[in-house]
Amino acid sequence: MKLTKSIALILTVLLTACTLFGCAGSHRISGTAKKGVLTLATSADFPPYEFYDGEQIVGIDVEIAQAIADYLGWKLQVEDMDFNAIVPSVQNGKYDIGMAGLTVDADRDLVVDFSDSYATGIQAIIVPEGSPITCCDDLLNNIGKYKIGVQLATTGDIYACDDFGTENVEEYSKCGDAILALTAGKIDAVILDKEPAKAFVATNSGLKLLDTEYTVENYAIIAAEGNSELLAKINEALDALKKDGTIDQIVAKYINAD
Repeated sequence: MKLTKSIALILTVLLTACTLFGCAGSHRISGTAKKGVLTLATSADFPPYEFYDGEQIVGIDVEIAQAIADYLGWKLQVEDMDFNAIVPSVQNGKYDIGMAGLTVDADRDLVVDFSDSYATGIQAIIVPEGSPITCCDDLLNNIGKYKIGVQLATTGDIYACDDFGTENVEEYSKCGDAILALTAGKIDAVILDKEPAKAFVATNSGLKLLDTEYTVENYAIIAAEGNSELLAKINEALDALKKDGTIDQIVAKYINAD
C-alpha cells in the first residue's frame, strides 16, 4: 500500500538521520554560514545527471550546482554518497544542498525543503531484448509474475512498491547493481529515470528501453527544512540561469533532443 511504503520511507529517513548525525534541529545551516562554500551531496551513479569521468564527478546536476555557486560568488564542494543518504545528510545540515535527479515528492517534503524545479524527469522501464514485457501495462496487469529492480529510496522505488507490492520489488543501493541483476536474469525489469536508463542500455548489450513511460516528475534541489535564506538564494540563481539560457545549455550538452 502507498501509505505503508511512505511511512516506512519517512521513518527510515528520520532514523538514519538520528543515527548518523544526531537529532539536533534542522535550522543550523545557511549559505553565509558556510563562508562562501556551497556543499553538494549527490550520488554519482546517475548519468547524465551525475557520474564519474575519471576521478571527477560531472553531469547536469553538478554543472548546474557550479553555475549556482558561480552566480552567488561561492565555491562548490561535491560529495559522493549512496542515494539514500542524501536526504538525511542535507536534513541535518552536514551538506547545504542535495542534487541527484531528486523528484519533488510529498514524503521528502516532510523532512527537507525543495527549490523551484529545474528539470523534468521520466521514470522508464528497461527489460531484456525479447522480453514478454512490451509496455508498462504488461507489468501492471501481471502483478506477481515479474520481479522488478529499483534503486533504494528513489521515487521509482516508492512507486514500484506501491503499484506492484514490496514482495515483487528488489531494491539496490546503486542503479548499476540493478542493471547487473537484470543482465544476469535475476530480475525481469528495472524502473529508473529515462536518461540514466538510456545510458545503461547504450553500454549494456541485450537490453532495451520500453517506449511507454511509467511516470513523469519534476526535479529540484533540496535544502534543510526551514533554511529559507539559502533556498531564496538558490531560487534566485535558478531563475537567472533559466532566463539567460545557462540551464538549457547545460542540459543540451548531455541530452540530445529526441
